[in-house]
Amino acid sequence: MTTFGAGPTHRVTNQPPPLVGHDVAADLPLLEALEREGAGGHAAELHRLGRLAGGAEAQRWGDEANRYEPVLRTHDRYGSRIDEVDFHPSWHELLGVAVGAGLAGSAWVADQAGAHVARAAGLLVWGQVEHGHLCPVSMTYAAVPVLRTAAGSAASYLPGLTSSVYDPGLRTPRSKQGLLAGMGMTEKQGGSDVRTNETRATPVGDGAYLLRGHKWFTSAPMSDLFLVLAQAPGGLSCLLVPRVLPDGSRNPFLIQRLKDKLGNRSNASAEPEFDGTLAHLVGEEGRGVRAIIDMVALTRLDSAIGTAAGMRAALVAAAHHVRHRRAFGSLLIEKPLMRNVLADLALESEAAITLVMRVAGAVDRAERGDDEERAFRRLATGLAKYWLCKRQPVMVAEALECLGGNGYVEDSGMPRLYREAPLNGIWEGSGNVNALDVLRALVREPASLAAYAREVDAAAGADRHLDEAWRQLRAELDALLSGAAGERAEIDVELIARRLVERMALVLQGALLVRYAPPAVTDAFCVARVGGDAGLAFGTLPPGLDLDGVLGRIPSAVA
Repeated sequence: MTTFGAGPTHRVTNQPPPLVGHDVAADLPLLEALEREGAGGHAAELHRLGRLAGGAEAQRWGDEANRYEPVLRTHDRYGSRIDEVDFHPSWHELLGVAVGAGLAGSAWVADQAGAHVARAAGLLVWGQVEHGHLCPVSMTYAAVPVLRTAAGSAASYLPGLTSSVYDPGLRTPRSKQGLLAGMGMTEKQGGSDVRTNETRATPVGDGAYLLRGHKWFTSAPMSDLFLVLAQAPGGLSCLLVPRVLPDGSRNPFLIQRLKDKLGNRSNASAEPEFDGTLAHLVGEEGRGVRAIIDMVALTRLDSAIGTAAGMRAALVAAAHHVRHRRAFGSLLIEKPLMRNVLADLALESEAAITLVMRVAGAVDRAERGDDEERAFRRLATGLAKYWLCKRQPVMVAEALECLGGNGYVEDSGMPRLYREAPLNGIWEGSGNVNALDVLRALVREPASLAAYAREVDAAAGADRHLDEAWRQLRAELDALLSGAAGERAEIDVELIARRLVERMALVLQGALLVRYAPPAVTDAFCVARVGGDAGLAFGTLPPGLDLDGVLGRIPSAVA
């Protein structure tokens, strides 16, 4: 009988080494932005997080959290309703690191300047490990400014939400070292049109209400509390719903099912039903949208930051592969066409990082009373959310293609990045909602356009493509804002919303890169993205650019 061992056909050659054991924060564009936006003192902590993010253990957590999906348990063995969702231990490990690193609500109580910038940088680093667990992290962060304006029972949750301790499990809030928040706004009949919500809030005295209704998408259902919208006697209102009441009993939060969704499998998105559910009013009756608008703005920024993290992870994986893989006599990175593709992806990623870190800086300075930065944040958040979320799916697809068949298998991590790529474009308002929100800001808040113009004007004279694009865009904006009123004018404005917001985002990215990036990046971006001298697909940069300078900005995944 003949036996066969591991012969020559099983030798492994021409494969890249594992993408593990490096510092994810060793990323020049990110570190430059951290310093520039006032958080350079947080660099050592960011590197600590980056080394953990690049390690084998964190990668295993990300894989296991998605491989072993959350499980809904509606009842205990005796038939009592419990409505709990069980997560794999790796989910809790990921969340423990995120909350401990200050990525949840603790930035709001930090003494050191630049805390919100440092948090954004941390999201960019830790988000490259796994994205699903950042959903409750983001909602907790965004809930804090809403509850700071609240009184009574709602305000009592703030110390737990601003804690840097992850304390899972449904228990009375006062007994926990840290709390997480979620939100439930959309319903099946309306989606983004929350004014059509049908959940009813009946007042029972002392700012308390009883809710009855059904929410359509409520993620992270094991959070400790939720901000929800419901119809009170005075109109659509914002209310806080705790999962556990002060006496230790469960507040009715009947999870009917978990969504079987595209994207990450680690995070649970639920359909909860309220039936006599206790809630506390946040703000005034009938002012629900106004009360929750700050939360939505911050979660939109986090969507853009998460998008930039996903883009960076895809770029680094593609660069790692082509720096080690040989084909037709040389490394892939030495092939002119592959260099064009990778440089084009690098431009997209660096522009995304630069934009979201600039907006995070505006959040930090606005929190300290800078009204101009508050106005800039208002407009730039929508621009970042809209444009980056449009770019992530095509960019991740192109990066996956750089790996070829190796990128099409789950072990590479690229399929998870690809499935995740459309998510942020949908969450917190899809493309149309965000584009129209930008137009609303232009019309209703002139200070936001003035702040945007100051940011772009600061780059004047540095690049002719940018100067010309800004001249044309400014003329279009002036004509739009001074145009004739009337129904026909409104229809025409809405028709061009996406076109206008796209151009505003590109001009802003170009202006930021002209001011802060090296000439190789600036020249290539302005020629290709602002000047239009490139095709619609990646890898169509024109000749004559310094691709070495662009490629040199991609992190090297080497320990």
